[in-house]
Amino acid sequence: MMPRPKKLMQNNELLEAALAGLQLKRQQLDEQIREVRALLGSAPGRRAHAVVASKNGGSRLSPAARRRIAAAQRRRWAEYRKAASKAE
Repeated sequence: MMPRPKKLMQNNELLEAALAGLQLKRQQLDEQIREVRALLGSAPGRRAHAVVASKNGGSRLSPAARRRIAAAQRRRWAEYRKAASKAE
């Protein structure tokens, strides 16, 4: 077997060290993700409706959240119309 060139051995050692560092970082991130999920009270395989992103990148709201937002907007418009009619 032919000995490896020194530069190739150094590249492999560098890549192995980088891989080890990245794996350690991944373990740390996985632990942090588990902690955040525990704080949110969600199971590892489940996601809350308000957190799941849709296909086009926007956020997805639950039907109850949409109803609350719509009701608040209706109240704001009613107040605006009431103020506008008094001003005339």
